[in-house]
Amino acid sequence: MADYDFDVLVIGSGPGGYVAAIRAAQLGLRTACVESRETLGGTCLNVGCIPSKAMLHASELFDHAANGTMAKLGIKVTPELDLPTMHGQRIDAVKQLTGGIAFLFKKNKVEWIKGRGAFVDAHTVQVGDKTVTAKDIVIATGSSVTPLPGVEIDQKIVVDSTGALELEKVPEHMVVIGGGVIGLELGSVWRRLGAKVTCVEFLDQILPGFDGEIRKESNKIFKKQGIEFKLSTKVTGVAVNGDKATLTLEPAAGGEATTLEADVVLVSIGRRPNTDGLALDKAGLSTNPRGQIEIDHEFRTSVDGVWAIGDVVPGPMLAHKAEDEGIAVAENIAGLTGIVNHDIIPSVVYTWPEIAGVGLTEEAAREKGEVKVGKFPMAGNSRAKTNHEPDGFVKVISDAKTDRVLGAWIIAVPAGTMIAQVAQAMEFGATSEDIAYTCHAHPTHSEAIKEAAMAVRGKAIHI
Repeated sequence: MADYDFDVLVIGSGPGGYVAAIRAAQLGLRTACVESRETLGGTCLNVGCIPSKAMLHASELFDHAANGTMAKLGIKVTPELDLPTMHGQRIDAVKQLTGGIAFLFKKNKVEWIKGRGAFVDAHTVQVGDKTVTAKDIVIATGSSVTPLPGVEIDQKIVVDSTGALELEKVPEHMVVIGGGVIGLELGSVWRRLGAKVTCVEFLDQILPGFDGEIRKESNKIFKKQGIEFKLSTKVTGVAVNGDKATLTLEPAAGGEATTLEADVVLVSIGRRPNTDGLALDKAGLSTNPRGQIEIDHEFRTSVDGVWAIGDVVPGPMLAHKAEDEGIAVAENIAGLTGIVNHDIIPSVVYTWPEIAGVGLTEEAAREKGEVKVGKFPMAGNSRAKTNHEPDGFVKVISDAKTDRVLGAWIIAVPAGTMIAQVAQAMEFGATSEDIAYTCHAHPTHSEAIKEAAMAVRGKAIHI
């Protein structure tokens, strides 16, 4: 039997990688994690999920004070923006959470090997001038921003999601290229803090992949908040001159070009797997046309002893998906049964209100067969009413014959929290009747889920 330095070596310490390393160590496996950043946590904790939520929360409070929301509640304030302090609390949140992972590594005896890893063979990885061997290797290198051809990101005038979190002043006009989750969240931050925001999207609606009704309603809400949209429009060029950028736009279907000037341009057209530099070929691996590493349902690659999870494999690029896969792959390596139900992975947009979904869209569900749909407006929910949060609705989709819930979509201030109830119900095969006849505390936003489930059966009380 070969003598390895470690039982498990994880390449990457993002939500999938660090969770896989910790779980493997908990299961008694000698584990190490390769990470080139100065701090653990990957994109999510360092420059993605966590810092963006810190800015979203802070900007929400500023906006409530500035737009009269608080005044309507009898709280009269005149806010003054202290952007350095706002950035400071973002940095502090990141520092605490990344430091927490370093603590968990020590607690669970996971060795952190600092540097970039590249395969020498299927059981050997080169990290700097050090060679490390392991019986099982997990690729969890995450993803990075997809570049826009011909557009150079300088992180000053033309920025990606990382640069958009660190702007030193509020731009007069920000143009967001891409109407997906990241663009809408970061665009919302700077709109609340005083910027004019224009979102340019190639498709005819924002939020690709979300339910059609949700996409349309979200567009209306964001427009009402002041975000301007240029849909069915492509960006063919971005020219920087001094402290301004000029974008060249064309209709997606072709036509006459126009220009648009901005102080900051945020390029947010998606993300791509981080596989460059891994020397996958030396391990006997290759990627599919989308740059992803193909795996089986146990997260095994085509090479024995090499596994892959998270953004480098097919599926949605979501931190919570990667975390669940991290636990599952560690358990599979340890000889247990690790499972992730990829049909039930919630998606959340952390705007105001939040937007969340799980399972099938109505369009996708109807392609599979006959369905029943129930909707309930948040304007009819008592908690949303008293909180002055009337925007949005809950939509539940179920199979017409079995009543089994196929999907749910929510626009509501706490939609990201609310969607967990439906995801859990779906995990155990719940019907709309199961949700409708589950007692919900009153008054809560989640009662809208109950009402939507009752509406599937034509029995909603408050509409």
